[in-house]
Amino acid sequence: MPFVLQARRVDIDTGGSERVVLLRGHDAETFGINPGDRLQITIGKKNIFAVADVTHNSIEHGELGFFDDLWKQLKLKVPTPIIINVVSRPESVRAISKKLLGQPVTERDIRSIITDIVNHRLGSVETTYFVSSGYVKPYSDQEIVWMVRAMAETGDMFSWGKKVVVDKHSVGGLAGNRTTMVAIPIIAALGLCIPKTSSRAITSPAGTADTMEVLAPVIHDAPAVRRIVGQAGACLIWGGGLSIAPADDIIIRVSRPLSLEPYDKMIVSIMAKKVAMGVKVLIIDMPYGPGTKIPDRRTVQTLTERFTKVGKAFGMVVKVKADHAYQPVGSGIGPALEARDVLRVLQQTPNRPRDLERKAIGLAAELLELAKAARPGHGTVMATTALRSGAAWKKMQQIIKLQGGNPHVKPLDVVAGASRSIILAPRSGRITAIDNRGLDEIARALGAPDHKLAGVDLHRKLGQRVKIGEPWFSLMSYSPSRIAMAKTLLRRSPIMTIGH
Repeated sequence: MPFVLQARRVDIDTGGSERVVLLRGHDAETFGINPGDRLQITIGKKNIFAVADVTHNSIEHGELGFFDDLWKQLKLKVPTPIIINVVSRPESVRAISKKLLGQPVTERDIRSIITDIVNHRLGSVETTYFVSSGYVKPYSDQEIVWMVRAMAETGDMFSWGKKVVVDKHSVGGLAGNRTTMVAIPIIAALGLCIPKTSSRAITSPAGTADTMEVLAPVIHDAPAVRRIVGQAGACLIWGGGLSIAPADDIIIRVSRPLSLEPYDKMIVSIMAKKVAMGVKVLIIDMPYGPGTKIPDRRTVQTLTERFTKVGKAFGMVVKVKADHAYQPVGSGIGPALEARDVLRVLQQTPNRPRDLERKAIGLAAELLELAKAARPGHGTVMATTALRSGAAWKKMQQIIKLQGGNPHVKPLDVVAGASRSIILAPRSGRITAIDNRGLDEIARALGAPDHKLAGVDLHRKLGQRVKIGEPWFSLMSYSPSRIAMAKTLLRRSPIMTIGH
C-alpha cells in the first residue's frame, strides 16, 4: 500500500555510499516499515529505491527525510509530495547467494545484479557480498564477459566515428606510477584518439583521477567529454562523473574501506569502461612484485590471458605490459606530489623523475606500435620526440584548459601550502629496500588521496647512497597532527631500509 509524505532535507552528508531515507518513528510503526526495509520512492514521474531508517527527533510526522547528498542529487524542493511503497527483496539477492555458495550463475543472474546496483535496489551490504563472492569462487571467462557487457550497457556508450580509439590503463597498486598522465598527451600529440577515463584510488594513495584533479576538474558530463575529445583528441576525466559503467563506481565505494579488489572485479572494472568508451586498442600496465596488487609472474600470466580473451570478445586488441616493481615510480607519493612529477616530465625540467619518463615513453611506444601508428621498433623514437619537442606538454595544456584548469601551471604551484616535515637519515649507507605497502599506508595516514597535498616525497631511492643527517624523505600534509600520526606509524614500521 502506498503512503504520501512530504520531503524534508536533513543537513547531513552521508558520502553517497548508500541511499538512506528517514521516517519518524510513529509513521514507520503506522506504515509497518522497519529499519532496513527497501522503499520505492516516487517523485513525480521518477522512481528511485532507498533503505528506510527511523528517527524520533530529526523530522516531523508526515515527513520523509533526505540526507543532503541525496537531496542535491535528486534536485528536490520544498514542499515536494513523496509516495513510498515497501518493496520485496530483489531477485538479484538470490543470484548473489548462488555465487557465494559456489553455484553456477547465468547471464540473466549477472545482469540482474548489475542492473539492481545501478538502480540502487541493492544496498552497500549486498553489494559488498557481491564483490567478495569473487573470492569464494573466481568467475569464469564467460561470466566476466557477461559482467563487462552488463556494466557497459547499463550506462552511457560512446562512439567516436571512424577513428581508431586507443587507450592505456594501469591496474594500479604501485605508488607514484602516474605514467598515464604522461603517455596520454604523447599519444594525442601524435594524432590518435585517446578518451581516457580513470578511477579514483582504491588501495593506493592516489589514482589517476585524483592526481589529474590537482590540475583540472575531472567531472564532466557526456556533451562536455565529446567536446573536449573532439578538440584535443583526448581527455583525462573521472569515469564516475559520467554514467559510464555506473555500477563500477558504486562497487568501488564499497571496496575502498577494506582495500578490497578481487582480480575478477578489477578485470571487469577496467574492461567495462573501455567497452563503453569505444576503445579498440588497449595497452595495460601491470606492475607486479611484493607490495603491489599482483604478487608474481604466474598471476601476471593468468590475468594476461583473461584480459586478452575478454578484449577479443568485444573486438578489442589488448596487450599487457608487465614489469617487476621493486619501488615506486617517480619521487612523489600522493595526488599533488604525483602531479608535480608529471609536470616536471612534461615540461622537461632538469630535476624530472627519469624512471617515470622512461616508463611512460615505453608504454606510449608499445601503444603506437600496437595501433599500427608506428612501424615495429619505431614507437620509442616517435614518443620520445613528442615529449622532448614540447608537443606532449602543449597537448596537455590544451587538455587542462578544455577541462577548466590553468594551462600555465608550474610543478611547484601544485604543492604550495602543504605542511612539510623532513625526515633525516639515521645513518649512512645505501638504500637497500622500500616497503611499497608500508609507503601506501603512511601516505594514506597523512590524508591521501582525499587531501591532495598529503603524501610522501622521496629524496632517495633504491641503490642510492645517503649520509647520516641528510634528507631521506619528507612527510607532507594539510595538517601537522596528521604528520605527527605518520611519524608514530614510522617508528613501528619503517618504509625504507639503509644497508651498507
